[in-house]
Amino acid sequence: MQGRAIAERPTAGTPSLLRAMNERAVLELIHKAGPMAPSQVVSRTGLSKPTVYLALTGLVDAGLLRPAGRTSGGPGPRAPLYEVNPLSGRVVGIHVGRQWTRAAIADISGAVLARRDERTRGWAAPRLVAQIGQIAHRLAADAGIAWGQVTQAALGTPGVFVPRRDRVALTPNLPGLGRLGLLDAVRRELGTTVNVENDVNLAALGEQAVGGGRGVANFVYLWVGTGVGMGLILDHRLYRGATGAAGEIGYLPVGGGDPHDSANRRRGTFEGTVAAAALVRSARELGLRAPLSARTVFALARRGDPAALEVVQLEARRLALGLASVVPVIDPELVILGGGIGYYGDLLVEPLAAELSRISPFQPRLEVSRLGDYAVLQGAIATALDEARERIFSRGSAHGPPPAGP
Repeated sequence: MQGRAIAERPTAGTPSLLRAMNERAVLELIHKAGPMAPSQVVSRTGLSKPTVYLALTGLVDAGLLRPAGRTSGGPGPRAPLYEVNPLSGRVVGIHVGRQWTRAAIADISGAVLARRDERTRGWAAPRLVAQIGQIAHRLAADAGIAWGQVTQAALGTPGVFVPRRDRVALTPNLPGLGRLGLLDAVRRELGTTVNVENDVNLAALGEQAVGGGRGVANFVYLWVGTGVGMGLILDHRLYRGATGAAGEIGYLPVGGGDPHDSANRRRGTFEGTVAAAALVRSARELGLRAPLSARTVFALARRGDPAALEVVQLEARRLALGLASVVPVIDPELVILGGGIGYYGDLLVEPLAAELSRISPFQPRLEVSRLGDYAVLQGAIATALDEARERIFSRGSAHGPPPAGP
């Protein structure tokens, strides 16, 4: 909380509240700025020296801060440095996709301690729940910690999480995730607090935390793969909409096909035009006969195959139509391409920008995801860390003990 002074004059009956506020200010500052000496904390918070020393002592006693050496250089004695204790919390992020389930465990500083990637073993709800539990517990073992030391988990899934119903909706590519009671089963399996979020939203948060969206106030993450979706970061915050469905652009009634057709309404007209299955279908229509997937089509295009290059151009034109429908509404500075098709964005960026310039006066910057297959997982870790840090920062002067160290 740089530059924000906390009132120090206690009012009747509130000394513990003021102490908690001061401790939180100190803890948040050191988390953001890194190891600091008491004098630096005094100058950055505006708190008095006795108040800062009291807060530091309390936070060290609670296991939330730890000594981090001493200052070097300059006249006079060296001052002690304090940093956030990485053992004060661990979090797990999990991404369940149609083909892969990925998970990672991190300490409260964000350092990843272990990571696992596994093929998704099945789409039925019981198999999904079992795999989520197994990969999470194996991660803890890989990191050398007891599962009880994990303070928060975040789960990324296709579809839309509906909080009032506590279920995931709109999951045609992984139907088991929409099963009523599945999320309760996941919580029982993990035995810890679990956040659930749409995978594309998490990918946008991952880009914001450690990818191309760092420091960008308004950007979108365009996911194109088995499905299609968009994560919206507006004014530095994830925008979910009234029901959590913001960014479900696969349902845009553009790109081909009758939007009144029940199949298009169920799956989405735009998704049926630009997702991986549509790209493979276009490749076959243009004469490509080898065993095809989106990956092989782009590999052929990279080698200069004329038919594959035509497929890429067609995909760019179709994507441009969807972008041209969205960009004037939210006016993003940046569009990040990701997903199974978006990861080949180096082939798509130029024709996509060219087509967008022909059909729209709005020209956001286009980039390919820097995080590749791990954008969702990075977002899950970032989300879990936010929740865990909020609880840790809220401990204040209560001095609840942190999880035991390994």
